Amino acid sequence: MRPLTRADLWSLEEYAVERPRFRSQVLEHKKTRQLSLGEHARLYFEDALTIKYQIQEMLRIEKVFEASGINEELEAYNPLIPTGHNWKATFMLEYADPVERARRLAEMIDIEDRVWLQVGNGERIYAIADEDLERSNAVKTSSVHFMRFELSPDMITAAKRGEPIQAGIDHPAYPIEGFTIEPGIREALTADLADNAVH
Repeated sequence: MRPLTRADLWSLEEYAVERPRFRSQVLEHKKTRQLSLGEHARLYFEDALTIKYQIQEMLRIEKVFEASGINEELEAYNPLIPTGHNWKATFMLEYADPVERARRLAEMIDIEDRVWLQVGNGERIYAIADEDLERSNAVKTSSVHFMRFELSPDMITAAKRGEPIQAGIDHPAYPIEGFTIEPGIREALTADLADNAVH
């Protein structure tokens, strides 16, 4: 998937017209791009379409129409688009109660480094988290992280061949034993991978 450019985006006026249809399209698209990890953690796998939606919504909310502002949003969000040899995701820890959320985030420091995916019988692929900025400190982790899962050529071949993909979390405060992800999500993730991915 190539990065988005200004040519891929609608103007604010155009987006006002396109938004209802586009929003429905994106919501449908996202159904096979989110993976629950237990009751309180979720991976939202990003691609060019989900990121285009994020950018258009930011431009709309902030009423940005100047080239420099649009370019800033593109620079901020383009790194979240997978490049053919990785999966990229927003990881969210979801607790409705603020007191419970604060307590649990304090217990889950470094959880972002313990989320993993696995293709077939290959090695576990641990997330490379928060490359843009640090979102945890010595007191607590954040409820939102950005993750990259980097695949070897053999892993990509195995995924394209139809091998199952598993997911889990190795963290003592929130352990999720590995489980096989459902076919719809597996197909969406496999489609993100290039046929001849070169690192």
